[in-house]
Amino acid sequence: MRLLAGTRPDRALSLAEHLAVHGPLRPPGPELVDSVDASGLTGRGGGAFPLARKMRTAAAGRRRPVVVVNAAESEPASEKDAWLAARTPHLVIDGAVAAATSIGAREIVLWVHRGATAAVAALTTALEERHHLARRGPDVRIADGPDRYVAGEASAIVRHLSGGPALPTVSPHRTAERGVDGRPTLLANAETFAHVALIARHGPDWFRAVGTPEESGTLLLTLRGAVRRPGVVEAAPGTPVAAVLDLGGGPAAPLSALLVGGYGGSWLAWADAATAALTRAGLADLGADLGVGLLLAFPAGRCPLAETERITGWLAAESTGQCGPCVNGLPALAADVSALVAGAGGPDLLDRLHRRADLVTGRGACHHPDGTARLVRSALRVFGDHLAEHARSGRCSDLAASPVAPLPAHSPVAAAGSWR
Repeated sequence: MRLLAGTRPDRALSLAEHLAVHGPLRPPGPELVDSVDASGLTGRGGGAFPLARKMRTAAAGRRRPVVVVNAAESEPASEKDAWLAARTPHLVIDGAVAAATSIGAREIVLWVHRGATAAVAALTTALEERHHLARRGPDVRIADGPDRYVAGEASAIVRHLSGGPALPTVSPHRTAERGVDGRPTLLANAETFAHVALIARHGPDWFRAVGTPEESGTLLLTLRGAVRRPGVVEAAPGTPVAAVLDLGGGPAAPLSALLVGGYGGSWLAWADAATAALTRAGLADLGADLGVGLLLAFPAGRCPLAETERITGWLAAESTGQCGPCVNGLPALAADVSALVAGAGGPDLLDRLHRRADLVTGRGACHHPDGTARLVRSALRVFGDHLAEHARSGRCSDLAASPVAPLPAHSPVAAAGSWR
């Protein structure tokens, strides 16, 4: 383990414990950007964009840049970034400080969702433990925003930190060019900055010693569903998916499917997913993407279409109300999925579902409609036997036998004015 080295399941590492595990961090200079580049580190928040390119863009701006650490979990089933902030906050802060120092930033914002009490408490205590370092480094503060699905999107965070609602924006500028208050902003998730802290200590060759030549380092993953020990694990790219589940004790029941990448991700048949390599290229061959780093093991004997209905309905209700694909397209898509599960959609329902998924893709103010459409398409592709059963009778044997879903309960949909 690297990021999870020395961590405890019940509390955060103190500064002394953190230093005992990882050693001191020497103040880096601009050369850190070259080390990050040589390491091949890409963002671990879903986009997999090379971090060094963001760092160089932010450093080259005319105004002094700001660093933003996204430690919020917009994905209901994911917990890796909030868990990292709550268990090893000093590693996250080290990475942010190292990155800020290397690009000339004097301000760091640690972004969390309201209600993330464990992460806020751990980060607050960590900053208090480091008060003696404040005179020599950037100013660090904690900021929170609404606990909404789309509020964790990069432009939504920037908009909120600039004084507006936490809603995505359509902008021709990348955040690294123009972000918080119009300043260049280096924004990445907590896991990405934690990797920076280790690269600053050990160098790019050490980072590349695990993983694959194309996808180096390690990954944090949230394991959910029918695994014996759900939670956060660390694995190297290239590890077989079944071996990753073994890090959580292995399947707790026979599996039928795997949800990869989060609620806006893709369903895969377990027979296909089990032997797949945990790489973006390997998952792409199956029509999936690692996304937010969620692997949800779905047990046989439960209806995956009913679970897809539940997720799609929640995603539609989490619309920001800013564009037609969200306001009109997602509720229509969710209604069609409900009709599919009930066996009430008529002979053209599947064609209509595919058509509506195509209509919302690539047309939204953000990628929220794209992810919802991706989830629905994957369900139609993977669960053919269930589709046929529901079309015949409106129910399947799995739904009748076990209606209880293995996913965590969704947070209630908040009021429309809750984006500030």
